[in-house]
Amino acid sequence: MDYLKQYEEIKAKNLKIDATRGKPNTQQVALCNDMLNAPLKSFQAEDGTDVRNYGGNDGIPEIKRLFADLLGVDTKEVIVGGNSSLNMMFDCVATMVLAGQWTAQPLSADKTRHEARDVKFICPAPGYDRHFAICEYFGIKMLTVPMTPTGPDMNEVEKLAQDPDVVGMWCVPVFSNPQGYIYSDDTIRRLASMQTAHPHFRILWDDAYTIHHFTGERPTPLNILTESRKAGNESRPIMFTSFSKISIAGAGIVCLAAAGDALATLRKRFSAQTIGPDKTNQLRHAQYFKTVADIQAHMQKHAAILHPKFELAISTFAKKLPPPATFTTPNGGYFISVEIPNQAKRVRQLCKDAGVLITEAGATFPYNTDPNNSNLRFAPSFLSMEDLEIAVEVFCLAVQIAVNEVGA
Repeated sequence: MDYLKQYEEIKAKNLKIDATRGKPNTQQVALCNDMLNAPLKSFQAEDGTDVRNYGGNDGIPEIKRLFADLLGVDTKEVIVGGNSSLNMMFDCVATMVLAGQWTAQPLSADKTRHEARDVKFICPAPGYDRHFAICEYFGIKMLTVPMTPTGPDMNEVEKLAQDPDVVGMWCVPVFSNPQGYIYSDDTIRRLASMQTAHPHFRILWDDAYTIHHFTGERPTPLNILTESRKAGNESRPIMFTSFSKISIAGAGIVCLAAAGDALATLRKRFSAQTIGPDKTNQLRHAQYFKTVADIQAHMQKHAAILHPKFELAISTFAKKLPPPATFTTPNGGYFISVEIPNQAKRVRQLCKDAGVLITEAGATFPYNTDPNNSNLRFAPSFLSMEDLEIAVEVFCLAVQIAVNEVGA
């Protein structure tokens, strides 16, 4: 068969193409070179804080206001951290476990590895593997619910929330990882208002891609904190976002937003954990991105780099992926989700053998176990257009081979 011959010819080239993660490419991270090279206009925040010194655990006013505007919350509800949203999410889970909000008693601080006993989390899947890794580290049992184009299956979510051991849930509401779905207003209302058996049920709202659109207008779904407050559940959501894929991946800024006893509990832990984050970096970002409009203008530059890559991958998939393979066509974010029933592991191995690495099959599910061996996450962002064209061709060939092996 021609596609088998073509595949063998590609294998002979000894390719080394890595598309395992949704990382920004060199062009994208270079967009903020002038911010890094520009000297600070002063070392004082607008409230007089010397950003070179200790203090300011919540963040300087300028950056708190910018994050508040971005998330649609009050500045008093914002805590600004370091550069990693994953680190802040990990700390939030640790806080809730150690403070006793998710367990009958606070866990002993002298254990080298904490076990959260019967604590359970709702995990929409396919989903983000790093979220699942946090749960697994703490021994939190993960309960999978299917994703739909409007968000997680809410009938299943509401059912699971009646278990008193279910303490929380992961959500990526805009351009979900990996499908690129956007939660509907109805989904958000139901998440905010649903009955939960556990009194400290938390929704960890990872709004990583809130402004990462590359076609059309920025999505503006309902505000989860506002809706939760209307329903009398203001402590339910803990929102996260960051500059990691806006400015510099390793030197951005992250924040969380929360209210009620969730905010009080987190603020207490963070005040014990640090005497202050990197406020010079906060001021640098605040001077460069003065308003959300400035961020939006900057993100158009990212979109000009990313959109052609997604167009290339999606148009090739449309032409060359054989049935029963299907794929999503997101308008933002960093991933395309592909479904090949019962063949994900085989396709991934064929790609690897041909020198193209993609995310492990099963990685988008808790415990790396995809019950249908179906989902693969494809990340176009980091590759050059030349390498991306090759990677997409190899991927399509791998799917063709796997599908034909089943039919043979």
